[in-house]
Amino acid sequence: MTSESVAPVLGLRERKKLAARQALGAAALRLALERGLDQLRVEDIASEVGVSPRTFNNYFSSKEEAVCSFIVAQQERVREALRARPAHEPLWEAVINAAVDQASRDGSPRREDVRHMRDMLRNAGLFAEMLRAHATVERVLAEAVTERAGGTANPLHARMLAGIVQSASRIAFHTWLTSGPDVEFLPTFVDLLREASAGMPALTAAAASATAP
Repeated sequence: MTSESVAPVLGLRERKKLAARQALGAAALRLALERGLDQLRVEDIASEVGVSPRTFNNYFSSKEEAVCSFIVAQQERVREALRARPAHEPLWEAVINAAVDQASRDGSPRREDVRHMRDMLRNAGLFAEMLRAHATVERVLAEAVTERAGGTANPLHARMLAGIVQSASRIAFHTWLTSGPDVEFLPTFVDLLREASAGMPALTAAAASATAP
């Protein structure tokens, strides 16, 4: 198996549709952070990208879905990064390297923007869309994990690994947000992934020491 053999090639039409969806999602998030969700209209998002509200509705069912689409878009980039990893690379190493490479490219968001997003999540509609986005994220990465395993992997195991990556990202992100300036997202994220890939040896050793007679 080679990385090229499992990565589907998108046609021009599919690439244009993906670019339009990503542009609308990015505009929705940016405008929501600037104005607040209540002041955001579908017409505003469509106008920002230069399309009609009808075109917006071809991609998203609501402004809330568009605002949360960045979560799925980020994981789709991780999926493509995983597909591009060398075929000989062990699975965990490939997953870690793909996640780290993409996190490095994305960079850490501004803390102020994150706090605004958390405030907006008090909106029930946005919170529901956020939960749906996280469920989709797990499936997106699990697809690439299954592909890398030759298509024969237990799908539950693939989703478990994808869930671990998602949880590590969430925990590292929360730690970065709530800690001082000396704490960075990426080193924490990598440390959590490597600990998980090794079977949680540090945690297991700590538990064994605590229960030793």
